Order: sequence, then structure tokens, then C-alpha cells
Amino acid sequence: MIRFVDFVFSKRCYPGSDVAKKKTTEICVEDILNDFAELPDPRSHVNQRHLLGDIIVISIMAVIAGADGPKAIGVWAKSNEDWLKDRLKLPSGVPSHDTIGRVLMTLKPAAFQSCFERWIKRLSGKPKQGELDIVAIDGKALRRSHDRAGGLGPLFLVSAWAVTRGISLGQLATAEKSNEITAIPELLDQIEIKKSVVTIDAAGCQRNIAAKIVDGKGDYVLALKGNQGTLHDAVIDYITRHMENDFADTTVRKHVERVKGHGRNDELIYYQLPVPEELVGKEKWKNMRTIGVVIRMSESGKKWTSDVRYYISSLALGVKRFAACVRGHWGIENTLHWCLDVTFREDESRVRNRILADNLAWLKRFAISLLKQVDNKESIAMRRRMAGWNPNFLAQVLGIPTS
Repeated sequence: MIRFVDFVFSKRCYPGSDVAKKKTTEICVEDILNDFAELPDPRSHVNQRHLLGDIIVISIMAVIAGADGPKAIGVWAKSNEDWLKDRLKLPSGVPSHDTIGRVLMTLKPAAFQSCFERWIKRLSGKPKQGELDIVAIDGKALRRSHDRAGGLGPLFLVSAWAVTRGISLGQLATAEKSNEITAIPELLDQIEIKKSVVTIDAAGCQRNIAAKIVDGKGDYVLALKGNQGTLHDAVIDYITRHMENDFADTTVRKHVERVKGHGRNDELIYYQLPVPEELVGKEKWKNMRTIGVVIRMSESGKKWTSDVRYYISSLALGVKRFAACVRGHWGIENTLHWCLDVTFREDESRVRNRILADNLAWLKRFAISLLKQVDNKESIAMRRRMAGWNPNFLAQVLGIPTS
């Protein structure tokens, strides 16, 4: 176990600074360290030279500052040894990258992540009054983590992302993308979804998943595709039939958005309708109250493209809320996954050990969550560079006193 007395961080609460102000409440260093107090130490106690707490804190700091694996974490620690000695006990100096790698390969990912959950809950706080709390769940493959010679496919991670708060709530590793259906219910058991709207793409559009969300006191917006063939066809048929006469015979809500960016002009048209009584299979979906369609027309140069997506939801009629949830789900791709690939270069990772890859992936998601809480105008990439250039800025990101 990590003991709080193993650390020499100040026990004062640190409210942040002009450089790194938090959106949420003050972060108390003592509370942060206590979050890891129950983490089991997987190492033998024989000839143990480094404190588990030192290794964990160094790993968190190094990943925020730009490290992407044990070697880089070890190099960062050695480069900042004097600064770290003022903040950690380090009885045998900074640990080597081999020591760091061995620890990250033996820490159970579930236990490791559960220690972060308490930190995340305090960091994220509660949504503001009237603010929609959207939790987007989606999967992502670490494309270069495969080992063809060993018959090992790429690691696939299912993540939960609190869109409005910019917080990674949890992740679950699976051997294959097809296991996403079984991973999502397990992930829902690990996170708080009460009063949240959970959005999932078509792979997670399953009756048991919808029921689990409702049982957790949340709402759902689920993308609908051919994997739910009968329901999918029935929703398309119903919406298309009424669209042909401009919805004259049914209740409908419509919302239009025009978005410009990255050399492209998008027009998005949202339609939301109550679930019709005669909809095939309606009774099998817990609390299904509305259906919807989003039509996106994009212009890039002289090229036009279009895309149509259908949804089922437990939300009541309120098309702007429906639109916010659909946009929010796209946010997990644009905010989390894009940042992981471009800023944290996750897709380039060649780590084959599944436990190490899982723990490193979580450290990166946690780092993004912390960096997004910094209240300045810089990008996540620039904040990460600043954390690597300036240890005091890094300390402020974590809520650690700089003096």
C-alpha cells in the first residue's frame, strides 16, 4: 500500500494561480495523495529501493510533461531530479526507466484506475445549473500495438468522456472491437451516470445497455444502424414517410445549425419526433421516448457530401437538447481521440504488453483531463509543452504548491 507519510508534499490546499486556474474547487494535495492510499504494491518487499507513491507521481507528472512510455518517464525524472527531490522522498534517487516499466506492467489496471476515480470526482465537480451533462462512450484501437508474429491484434479501449466537463471518467480494455458490446455495460458499472445523458454509437445500441443506463438514473441517445435491423428499418420508414408531407400528420421538432471550420461548411438539420405507438419493437427498449434523424450536408471546395444518421433516445421532446447530445458525442472523436493521436501520439505506440499499454493509456487520458482544466487560451498541445518546459507550471496543473 502507498502510505501518506511516504510523501513530503505540502499538505496545504492550493487554489491555483494566474497561470493555471482551475474551473473547479480548490485541490488539496493531501486529498490527492490519499486517493492512492489503497493501491496495492505488486512488488516484492525484498530489496525494494523505491516507494510506489514516488513512481506513481513521477509517472503522472512525466506523461503530462510529454513522456509517452517508461523510457521517456525515466529520462524526464532524471532530468528533473533536483526539482523532484524537493517534493518526493526518493530514498534511492529517481527510479530508472526499467523500474518504472516493471511497476506499470504489474499494477492491475482496474485498481490503478479506481484510485484516479476519486481524484476525478473531486476535479470534475458537478455541472453548472442548467448545464447538460453528456457522457460519450466510444471505442478506440491502438493501431500499432499489434504483434502479427505473436498473433496479437491491436489493443481496443472503450472510454467514457464527460463532454461538458472535459474529464475522462474511465476506460476498459478489450482484446477486439467486437467485445465493445460486453465492455460497455462493465464500464457503465464503474462510472457515475445519474442525471447524465449517455451517448453511444451504433455498436453500443443494445437493449441491455439502454436498460442499464436508465437503471443508473441516466438518459440515453443511441445511434441506430443495421445491427438493429428491424428497428432501424422501422425508424427510417416512419421518418421518411412523414418527411414526404413535411410532417403534417405528426409532432416534430426541427433545428438547423451552420458550422464553418477547417475549410469546410456544414449544415446540420435535426428532426426529433415522439416514438409512435405502432413502432415495431418499441416495448423492448426501456424508456424509449423519442426518435431522431440528423442530416449533415458538407461543402469543401467544390465538393459536396451528405450523411444521414438515425437515433433512439429516452429524452423527451427538446430538439436543441437532442442536437447538443449528438454534437457532444462527436466531441469524443474531435476532443479526446484526436488529442490522443495528435498530441499524445497514442496510435504510434508499439507497446505490446497489455497491462502496460492499458495503464499508459489511462495516464494519457487522465493527463488530458487535467490539462483541460487549465483556464487559459492555449491549446492542449501547448499546455503540455509548457508543462514540459516549466516544472512550476506542471505543479500548478496538478494543484501542487510551487514553493
